[in-house]
Amino acid sequence: MIAIVFLLSLLGVLVFAAAGTGQPLPIAEILGLVAVFVVFFGSGVHVAAVLGILALLTGLLFSDRPFWLFAGQTFWGPSSNFVLIAVPLFLLMGEILLRAGLSDRLYRSLNVWLNRLPGGLLHTNIASCALFSAISGSSVATAATMGSVALPYFNDTKYSQRMVLGSLAAGGAMGNLIPPGITFIVYGLITETSVGDLYVAAILPSVLVTALFIAVIFWHGVRNPLDRPPPLPLSVKLRSLVGLVPTIALIVMVLGSIYGGYATPTEAAALGVAGSLLFAALERKLTFAMLNASAEATARNTALLGLIILGAYLLNYILTLINVPQALAQVIANLPVPPWAIMLAIIGMYFALGTFMEGFSMIITTVPVVFPIVVALGYDPIWFGVVVTMLVEIAQISPPDGTVMYVLQGMRPKGGPITDVFAGVMPFLLAYLVAVGLLLIWPAIALWPLTFMG
Repeated sequence: MIAIVFLLSLLGVLVFAAAGTGQPLPIAEILGLVAVFVVFFGSGVHVAAVLGILALLTGLLFSDRPFWLFAGQTFWGPSSNFVLIAVPLFLLMGEILLRAGLSDRLYRSLNVWLNRLPGGLLHTNIASCALFSAISGSSVATAATMGSVALPYFNDTKYSQRMVLGSLAAGGAMGNLIPPGITFIVYGLITETSVGDLYVAAILPSVLVTALFIAVIFWHGVRNPLDRPPPLPLSVKLRSLVGLVPTIALIVMVLGSIYGGYATPTEAAALGVAGSLLFAALERKLTFAMLNASAEATARNTALLGLIILGAYLLNYILTLINVPQALAQVIANLPVPPWAIMLAIIGMYFALGTFMEGFSMIITTVPVVFPIVVALGYDPIWFGVVVTMLVEIAQISPPDGTVMYVLQGMRPKGGPITDVFAGVMPFLLAYLVAVGLLLIWPAIALWPLTFMG
């Protein structure tokens, strides 16, 4: 309801602005889209079907061209794009690592080094999620994997269950921001920007978000001290680093090949799958049953994402045909307010959408409309790619519909109310909003690495 009120209010502002500037705005088309979207999405229809139905209805009602003649070509574009092949490959790599037990080794190794800090095991949650994100590319996969590994460590402990769940949810949400995040691939595909540049621009924002999460846990640990485990000899700590070798090796293989210019994201993803198979074989977990289970899970997730992308592409084609994005961009660019005020309104829209819409669907449905506006305002498309990815991650941990939170809720060994997850994630949600604010004030946080590496 909050999102609907916000969207209608924003539309009212646009109508008023269009009247003041004399620019034509397709009001009937936009109102029709909003109404149909609310009805179908509120009825629980799958988002891919909603997008397809919206495209068909909009084309039939408002377009005087036989758009269906071009539907096949519209579908062929994204389905045959080489960059998009990286999505199932990264998903497959994460599935193999989960079933090979390498994520458990990662968690145990980091725990040896971090468990004596104020906040203890909560730091391990964030650090392990950050490292696993660098080989997973998916928030849901990171949250599910590290949640299954970490939650048993907190059984019968004095840790706050809310902070445990909140730290895992926030850490899991970083799966899209930390390269090689899948969201960057989809954003690059939609906006025709370089995925490699997006990965470079995400380096410092990833470090910033991780540091803010660690600061939240440190503050919580100081205010709520727990008994620390006895110190371990340095030799034991050094031996524990062996558990980090597979993860670090895969990070170097995947991200090193992309940043070094030796491979495209798709080629790096294929290299990562080969590396994960090698480590699974070394762990003696590489079996036909394991490969079959990994492939089935990857196929399900890929089919889900593929249907959403195809539906969104058809809708975007129809919207462009009837001039909705172009008209909106022109009206907003001529508003008598500074660009930062419009950007804050866009951020507010994403925050409102995050209360009821899954993050990946949100970027697919909104970026084609918002992107021309952002470019018309003079903002860098690479910078905006990082910002919108962060907003999608905020949506993943925003009550009441944050996907990552429900993943963790379903994994709790002893059950409990979902409000525990909602309350636990709030400090991290505020920290994430601080990170977005800093990126708005200092865009160089994202753009400086591009200048340095360029």
